[in-house]
Amino acid sequence: MAMHDSWNDQQPIYRQLRDRVAASVLAGAFKEGESVPSVRQVSSEAKINHLTVSKAYQELVDEGVLEVRRGRGMFVVAGAKQLLLAQEKQKFIEQELPALAARLQQLDIAPSQLLDLLKDSLS
Repeated sequence: MAMHDSWNDQQPIYRQLRDRVAASVLAGAFKEGESVPSVRQVSSEAKINHLTVSKAYQELVDEGVLEVRRGRGMFVVAGAKQLLLAQEKQKFIEQELPALAARLQQLDIAPSQLLDLLKDSLS
């Protein structure tokens, strides 16, 4: 997981970190049953406050993606990848797709044109 200073001002840092950890789980960089970097390690590497890291991790615990193992750290829960995939699909359908549809309409791009563009970019 890239832990550098490329934070944007559009969203709180803890939320951006939460999204990065989630993306790492989805990509398989953090596997189910394995530990994630400690709060101190992330805080040090990313040069952010440890409370910010704790808040991001706590959000993932609340979502059922991570679990605390006392004295051992945070671990990715079994089924976390599927849970995140379902959440991300729902977010895409409810938020991103309507915004994309509005933008396509604004730019007068037909759905068939979009499909052709997608096919070209995926091949």
